[in-house]
Order: sequence, then C-alpha cells, then structure tokens
Amino acid sequence: MPAELLLLAGQAPSARTRHYGGPERRAPESRLSNWLTRMLDEIDYGMLLVSSDGQVLYLNHAARLELDSSHPLQLLGRALKAHRAKDVAPLHDALQAAQRGLRKLVTVGEGVQRISMSVVPLTADANATLSANDPLGAATLLVLGKRRVCQQLTVQGFARSVNLTPAETRVLEQLCVGTDPTQIALELGVAVCTVRTQIGAIRSKTGASSIRDLVRQVAVLPPLVGALRGSLAAAL
Repeated sequence: MPAELLLLAGQAPSARTRHYGGPERRAPESRLSNWLTRMLDEIDYGMLLVSSDGQVLYLNHAARLELDSSHPLQLLGRALKAHRAKDVAPLHDALQAAQRGLRKLVTVGEGVQRISMSVVPLTADANATLSANDPLGAATLLVLGKRRVCQQLTVQGFARSVNLTPAETRVLEQLCVGTDPTQIALELGVAVCTVRTQIGAIRSKTGASSIRDLVRQVAVLPPLVGALRGSLAAAL
C-alpha cells in the first residue's frame, strides 16, 4: 500500500511497504485507492486536503460542487483563497495554527453564503519515514459546512423513499429551506389551502408530528448524493 494511502487510512508504512512495489502489490493498491476515492466522494460534506502552503492536494466530489463562483472560498488553480478580503487573515491563521497541531472552527462569507468549516491538522505518524519536503507530512483537512440545511438531492431522495408526489416534493423542498406555507403558495402559484393539504399528506406519509419534525427527519439523513447523482441525471 502506498505511503500516502496509509496516511489517509491512519497507518504507518512498514519498511517493506516503502521499499517494495512489485506487480502483486500494485493491483491491490490500485483497487484500494479507487475504493478510498469513491468512499470520500460518498460523503455529503466538502472535504479538502491542503498542504502547508495552501495548495489543495485532494478534494472530494462534494467539495468540487460546493466551491462554485458564489462560495466564500475559491480554488485558483491548486491554491485555496478566500473570496472576501476580510476572510483572508482568518483562513491563513487557521492553516498556520494547524501546522502547530491546533484545530480551528472558522466562519467565512456573509449572508446566505456564510459557512463554517473545521480546520483539522493531520500530522504524519511518528513511525513513518517521510521527507521533510513531503506535503502530506504536514497536511490539513478542511471540512466545509453546508450553505443549506437540506441538500436538494437529499430531499428528492427522501421524497422518493416515502412515495411523495412531484407536487409534494416541491413543497418539501421549500419547507426545508425555511419557506412558510403562504410564501410557498405564492411561489408555486397555488392556493394556501392546497399547500396545507399537501403538507398534511407529507406528514402522514413520513409520520412527522410537525413541520419542524419533518425538516429534522431530512436534515439527519445519511449521505444520499452519490446514490442519486446517476439516477436523477438519467431522469432529466
């Protein structure tokens, strides 16, 4: 297993692992690398592995989706930058603190684009023999907070699992972003009583005791993005 994969898995590479890369080892290593990448892509939070100088070494699928033009963090080439000038110092300080082994929770952006992220130092195992210039020896994990409580694909996946109609699904999507029934009716062009009837049907199908309980059910769901990317794209 390559040293970098062992580091991601939290293991120290043995001397034999470091010095031998024969064909009988390369095939399992390739499969493990593929599984690790797919595993990280199933996680419904953006995750980035960043070097000591702010260069992105890896980002999962959720991070690639999150880092759009409106996100408070921007990826310029391989460099991770803050979009707003006032966020530059907090990001830099958190990355520097990670080099000293300190975890930080940093908030950047403003308004609906405001997010928090965990900055987690990933130090090399004491038994690992790594070059002083190896960026993985002083890497930092960034876990991005979400800009929405319930992601659209997650809401749609939940709706399908409890057999909601398309109209009920649209109402559920609006409820999950905090829209009240009156505003939902205006946006969907239907009567408020129709929306309230649909909310009643949704609660009946999900067993939710209230709108708050309904939103909580969706918010605590396990990641569904990976499973739904293909099926929803095929349906469009």
